[in-house]
Amino acid sequence: MSERRWRIGLVGVGLMGHGIAANLLRGGHSLCFLEHPGNQPVDDLLAAGAEPRSSAREVAAEAEAVILCVTGSPQVEAVLFEPGGVLEGLMPGTVVIDCSTALPSSTERVAERVAAAGGRFLDAAMTRTPKEAEAGRLNLIVGAPQALFEELRPLLACFAENIAHAGPVGAGHTLKLLHNFVSLGFTAVLAEAAAASRRAGIDDAAFLDVLGKGGGGGVILERLRPFIESGDSAGFRFSVANALKDIGYYRTMTEDLAAEHGVAEAVLALYRQASDAGHAERPVPELVSLLERD
Repeated sequence: MSERRWRIGLVGVGLMGHGIAANLLRGGHSLCFLEHPGNQPVDDLLAAGAEPRSSAREVAAEAEAVILCVTGSPQVEAVLFEPGGVLEGLMPGTVVIDCSTALPSSTERVAERVAAAGGRFLDAAMTRTPKEAEAGRLNLIVGAPQALFEELRPLLACFAENIAHAGPVGAGHTLKLLHNFVSLGFTAVLAEAAAASRRAGIDDAAFLDVLGKGGGGGVILERLRPFIESGDSAGFRFSVANALKDIGYYRTMTEDLAAEHGVAEAVLALYRQASDAGHAERPVPELVSLLERD
């Protein structure tokens, strides 16, 4: 637990942000958050002392650190820069902590504008799921100057189990996209394989046993396992729309880097196919049954 008690402002009390908020309050920090239709129920946060605010400007005006937990780069830029946004209320020295999944090129521009407004910035991209967020066991991938990373690490430890310093500003979001390409790419491969296995008449238990004890074993297979076994997707609450966004960001990043992205094109096409078919809000484990029917 951090010895210093921070005044925290949070924008984005969604599936991941709710867990972050709850753990910050448990850690003894004060918290205000932006009221928004996309928030999860906040009765428990209010009971623990959190206070709602009607604008991002108001959130920033009270905070020593503002945590952003929104969908992607357009939302980050909007909540920071639009009228009534964070920058209008930002106090000198306040730290903006961006926990979203964002394009590194945008992150670098955002950091420059935050610095010009007198603030400080670090990207702290998250991995794991809402279950780990509620338990305070997220993984964070941080892009920041070393001194700022060391200053903020005790605060981040309130809601994260593993905290990696990836490098300077933007490195956190870069490594997050690399991670999600591998994670969501493997999800796509396993879902397609499971669908083909079913079409071939292979028993699901045999499929899971062979892959789990061989080259298919690992975190992603275990996240897909409950759906393949019993249709339970609750443990992998990540939508096709979010997967499509993240792989799209990865492809854009590789284009900016002039890096190879042929495999990413195939993965992107699979998620786009599911989205275009009307399944954008379905959790990604359901790709197994969606592909089985196609």
